[in-house]
Amino acid sequence: MGRKVHPMGFRIGVIRDWQSKWYDDKHYAEFILEDAKLRKAVQTKYSDAGIAQVDIERQANKVSVTVHTSRPGIVIGRGGQRVEEMRQYLEKVLDGKKVQLDIREIRQPELDAYLVARSVAEQMERRVAYRRAMKQAIFRTMQAGAKGMRILCSGRLGGVEIARRQLMHQGRVPLQTLRADVDYGFTEAHTTLGRIGVKVWIYRGDIFPVVEAVEEMTETAVTPAARASKDVTMAEAVSEMKETPVKDTSDSAAAEVKKPRTRKKAENTAEVKATEEIKAEADFGEKKPAKPRAKKTESAPVKAAEKTEEKAAKAKIAKPKEEASKEAKAAKPKTEAAKQSKAKDKKE
Repeated sequence: MGRKVHPMGFRIGVIRDWQSKWYDDKHYAEFILEDAKLRKAVQTKYSDAGIAQVDIERQANKVSVTVHTSRPGIVIGRGGQRVEEMRQYLEKVLDGKKVQLDIREIRQPELDAYLVARSVAEQMERRVAYRRAMKQAIFRTMQAGAKGMRILCSGRLGGVEIARRQLMHQGRVPLQTLRADVDYGFTEAHTTLGRIGVKVWIYRGDIFPVVEAVEEMTETAVTPAARASKDVTMAEAVSEMKETPVKDTSDSAAAEVKKPRTRKKAENTAEVKATEEIKAEADFGEKKPAKPRAKKTESAPVKAAEKTEEKAAKAKIAKPKEEASKEAKAAKPKTEAAKQSKAKDKKE
């Protein structure tokens, strides 16, 4: 199914819009023919301008035409001369109906399927190798930001006598996913050996149309307080204040009065506790140094007496030591004389 259904027609009404915007019961067939003539005239008149799409919208006797092109300078010309020429030419095609012309630029022609197919076909007409042209087209589109691409060339490729198909692809191209933005383009290369058809599919990402509806729902459900947080003019704020009904605030006022009282009580209790703790710490701190002070005053004379007693004891101990040392010195010569006498006796 994905290979047989037109990718752009399959998505009309979901993520794509119609290229012809009008409706008429009586002149339906005439208008379809006029649209076909308009598009063919624009493509033939400006074949080198890179025109990818022509949108047509009808309003009573006026026809507005929007031309999407990658080379707006060729269509506009110097000072807008060609725009006027093109408008007069399209009025002749429509048998004198007024035409309003609008030209829009395609900023990324590498992501437009018809323009890519047209470039490959032109290279084939200039006898460039078809494989090289296809590979270059895929490389450029993928570099431009596409998520997937597929090229199919069919005909007498390379001047061979038998017709065949050549398919090249890169990335992914989900043909059956409706939210997938798949662009499709078809053109023909007119070579000396026959026509070669070129089809291009380009996957540019997903489009989520449901997101817009969800955002609208959320915007409508926003509370007034949330709206006030946004930038609001003075007149809007005054109007909202007028619209809001006035309520009795007696209960709320009483509640508001009570709340600070309870807070004050809590604060007072906290302060009382803090002061008590500070006092306790102060008392505790004062008692600690008071004890050593009392001890110092009481024990000062005792320590002095102890010191005098120690000095006297040391003096007493020192005196006998001195006397003993003197006796020892005096006894030394006696002992030496005794030793000498004993030694003489032994010798004798």
